[in-house]
Amino acid sequence: MDWTTPLKAQQTDFIQRLKSAKLLHCDEKGQHSELTVISGQRLDQLRDFCWEMAEKYRLNSRVAIRDVFINNMKGKLAEEVVKSRLADFVTEVDYEKRVGGDGKVDFTLTADSSIGIQVKARNGNFDKIQWSISQEEIEKNAVLVCILIQEEVSEAQAEYNLILAGFLPTNMITSAAVGINELLYSGGLRSYLDNLTSSKADEYMRLGKECHEKKDYQGVFDCYTQVLQLKQNHEDAYKKRGFARSKLGDKQGAIDDYTQAIKINPNYVQAYFNRGLVRSKLGDKQGAIQDLQTAANIFKKEGNETDYQRAMEQIRKINK
Repeated sequence: MDWTTPLKAQQTDFIQRLKSAKLLHCDEKGQHSELTVISGQRLDQLRDFCWEMAEKYRLNSRVAIRDVFINNMKGKLAEEVVKSRLADFVTEVDYEKRVGGDGKVDFTLTADSSIGIQVKARNGNFDKIQWSISQEEIEKNAVLVCILIQEEVSEAQAEYNLILAGFLPTNMITSAAVGINELLYSGGLRSYLDNLTSSKADEYMRLGKECHEKKDYQGVFDCYTQVLQLKQNHEDAYKKRGFARSKLGDKQGAIDDYTQAIKINPNYVQAYFNRGLVRSKLGDKQGAIQDLQTAANIFKKEGNETDYQRAMEQIRKINK
């Protein structure tokens, strides 16, 4: 089954619930919610920022300053939805660094800045509006995220009820505008983005293995560092980078990586074993024996007699 099939079915259900205003609503940052409500101080800050930007760039625009404000406001409201739903998973592109504020990329993944996210906002009847996207935006971004603003945007609006209408990978976009029925259900957005980083991480893991086979330990270190930038809790990458650090002479760095792998997985037996060996080389006899004994216990519990004896032999060598 195509991975988009469940998300298309969920989108159909979402559209039916949208008609009756029965939407999922969660205020907690970083959690999925179909509806995001913005009001009060949060709205005041957005409004002040958009007036500031309208004043700053009005000399370069032929559009009335109020219209510049409203256009900015629509964009910032939409971006606020993405920040609320994806939180630290994404990083906002610095508005001030863009002349006129538009660099065609609104967010990048925090773990991989090469993956861009374009956010579009429209207000009106959901079954009639379309979200437009340019060819440049398609080329610069991996995903289009569409936001529906239920209220008319103005300088006096006291509250906005913003709907995360759906998303679409840019490689699936075949026209300059898409309607809500063409989008995929927004609940799958984070998983899709996470899968993009997973694919890159897997490629670096493969390259790291190739470097290891060539005994190119600097290459091993570099590849697994890239993995960890994409996947911060990748225990195997920490262990493999720790081995590379040990080979490169960075014994303390190796210990730090093995320790991190153990924090992620307290039963990671090979990390205990390797850390014990490195601690032994640094003269930390007690720490080395403790790690190797832990490794031996886990090996024994797993029924791995060969590696159990290997760990015990290392302990005997240290005790001589």
